[in-house]
Amino acid sequence: MFKGIKDKFKHKSAVKFLKEEMDKPAPVVNRSSGITSVGCIVDLDKFDKAEMFFELVEEYKLRPNAVKIIGYKSYYDKNSPYSTPVFSDKDLGWNGNIENSYALEFLSREYDLLINYFDEENLLIQLMSIKTKARVRVGFKTVDQSFNDIILNLPLKDFKTFKMELKKYLGVLNEI
Repeated sequence: MFKGIKDKFKHKSAVKFLKEEMDKPAPVVNRSSGITSVGCIVDLDKFDKAEMFFELVEEYKLRPNAVKIIGYKSYYDKNSPYSTPVFSDKDLGWNGNIENSYALEFLSREYDLLINYFDEENLLIQLMSIKTKARVRVGFKTVDQSFNDIILNLPLKDFKTFKMELKKYLGVLNEI
């Protein structure tokens, strides 16, 4: 019983933190233009082919370790092997903190491009997105549009079109 009450308070404090962060102006990331590092936050419950983001290495002629991916699963077994580092709802801490070593490692870096590859609002994914330091953010129309600079109106499953549209818009912005 106490665990349920504690989780509700954690959730409430995270929602409050998220609202406060959304009201603040986006932090400025001092990186030169051009894409040299890419961060991807992927909803693995809806799109389980996260390894496809490594195609961006060839697409944008990046270093092999330039693409970092973290996946969200509503529930995962810590003993099961995942090819992508994963965080879940049970990693929510107080005041919007995410208590997961993979998430903390992902958040410790700065990215030129952050791909928010999720199409439904989800507290933990949105916390990851708002806490990630990135110069350009890309996401989907179905999510609160204040999270992203480039907003695409595509289905989540259509990665090929996503990749093509992303390249087109990054070209228009002189990022590639």
